[in-house]
Amino acid sequence: MTNHMKKFTYIFILVAGSLSAQDFDKNVASAKSSYSSGDLENTRFALEQALHDLDVIIGQEIMKMLPTKLGSLDYDAKSDNVTGGAGMATGLFVSRSYGTYPSSGKIDIINNSPLITSINAILAIPFVGNSADGSQKIVKVQGYKAVLNKKVNEENGKTGYNLQVPMNNTLFTIEMDDTNESEIQNLANVIPLSKIAQMAQ
Repeated sequence: MTNHMKKFTYIFILVAGSLSAQDFDKNVASAKSSYSSGDLENTRFALEQALHDLDVIIGQEIMKMLPTKLGSLDYDAKSDNVTGGAGMATGLFVSRSYGTYPSSGKIDIINNSPLITSINAILAIPFVGNSADGSQKIVKVQGYKAVLNKKVNEENGKTGYNLQVPMNNTLFTIEMDDTNESEIQNLANVIPLSKIAQMAQ
C-alpha cells in the first residue's frame, strides 16, 4: 500500500468515525449531484465545503495529540480552536492555550502558513538564523530544523521563547512567556511532530 493510499484510508476512517461525517457526506453528495447536472460552480463550492469539513475533522484529531499541560501550565479547554481553511489562504488551523498571562503558553499548527517561506529562508542561512545577541538561533527538534526566538518582557523582566518548526507545508509553533531555552525544546520534543505533519498535509 502506498503512502498516499495509507493516508487516504486513515482520513476516510477519521471521516467515517466523526460526528462531522454527516456534513462531509452531505457536501460530497451535493458535489456529485451538481457535477452530474453540469453545475460546475456549485460543484466547486460543495467540494470546498467538504474539504473544510475534512480539515476540521483532521484538526480535531491533531488536537487530541497535544498535551493538556505545558510544563506546569494547564490548558484552557474553552480556548481550543480548530478551523478548516478550504477557500482561505491559511488552511488548517489548530490552537491550544495554556495558563494565564504573565505565565502562559500556546501551541499553534497552521497548514500552508505564509510564514513558512521566510522561516525556511532563515534556516537556509545559518549566519542569518543565529543572531549575535542570542535572541534568535537555529535548533533541531525531532530532526526538524527550527527557529528559536528569545523575548524579554520589559514589564516583569521574565524571559519567554517562541519556537517555530516548519514541517513541509505545516508550521508548528510553541511559545511560552516564562520559560528557558531548555524547557521549551524539551516540551516540543514530546509532541508527536511527524504524526501531526503527516495528518496536516
